[in-house]
Amino acid sequence: MKQLRIAIDAFGGDNAPQAVVDGCVQALAKYDDWTAILTGDEPRIRAALQGHSYDAARVEIVHAPEIITCEEQPTLAIKRKKESSLVRALQAVKDGQADCVLSAGSTGALLAGATLIIRRLPGVKRPALAVLMPTVTGGHILLLDSGANTDCKPSYLLQFAVMADAYMRKVERVEKPRVGLLNNGAEAEKGNMLTKAAYPLLQNAPICFAGNCEARDILSGDFDVVVCDGFDGNVVLKYTEGMASALMGMLKTELMADTRSKLGAALAKPAFKRFKRKLDYTEYGGAPLLGIAGGVIKAHGSSNAKAFCSAIEQARAFAAADVNGSIAEALAALPEIED
Repeated sequence: MKQLRIAIDAFGGDNAPQAVVDGCVQALAKYDDWTAILTGDEPRIRAALQGHSYDAARVEIVHAPEIITCEEQPTLAIKRKKESSLVRALQAVKDGQADCVLSAGSTGALLAGATLIIRRLPGVKRPALAVLMPTVTGGHILLLDSGANTDCKPSYLLQFAVMADAYMRKVERVEKPRVGLLNNGAEAEKGNMLTKAAYPLLQNAPICFAGNCEARDILSGDFDVVVCDGFDGNVVLKYTEGMASALMGMLKTELMADTRSKLGAALAKPAFKRFKRKLDYTEYGGAPLLGIAGGVIKAHGSSNAKAFCSAIEQARAFAAADVNGSIAEALAALPEIED
């Protein structure tokens, strides 16, 4: 079996570098088929590794003294900070030294850097940020674009659908992913100019197009993929995250309101733990950026060690499944479309 190599931006995220290093060590112990390339300030990375037991032969440290912050203009930061932890991690994939890059740092910088340094797959018009979300039936749905492209053309949504179909088949092992188009109604004639133009393209694409998906049906389990522009996708994602947090808070308040509720909560505690786990972003790790000529995983900015470990698992699965090979093959079969 090929030893996978994952380049990890050790200084990306709110809890870097300690949480990044802790998650890396956890993943090294959990999976023996990969090696880590940690990029960032070497003395601080080694300090974070102190006290851990790990196979040093599977950890490479690439010194990168600069850090790109979320306050910086993404493209300028990528061009100016060549010795930053993010740029060096991206360059490792570009140079073939790593199969996948993982970062919890600036989303804009990661998107810009992936496009400028690693580059897009042949034929890809726009890469898309794809996020896995839990459904009520116990499965997952892939929502894209979740924020990479605010303004989209119909042909972009067609490519998003094809790329998501490949990802769900190769990584999530969904034999025939049901693809939905986010819209304000289930009828084919509903929507704005973008969705009305995209509908027939998806209908004629080599995917299992399940029609329009209203927002209330995203987590129903009736779809495996939902495609949309990055503005709507990001709104859905942030609203869902906020609603999940609000619901857990309201539920806790009501369960602690009186003695009877507290007794009931104690009896139902295992069920509540399972429910909370389904809503926990640390279980899913990160979001793949589809359409780039190399694996790119964006982890949540506030990721802890558990989340980084999950993100590494996702990076491993992406690289091992040769998702990009399937995407390139599927896109090559699509007809050329003028928007």
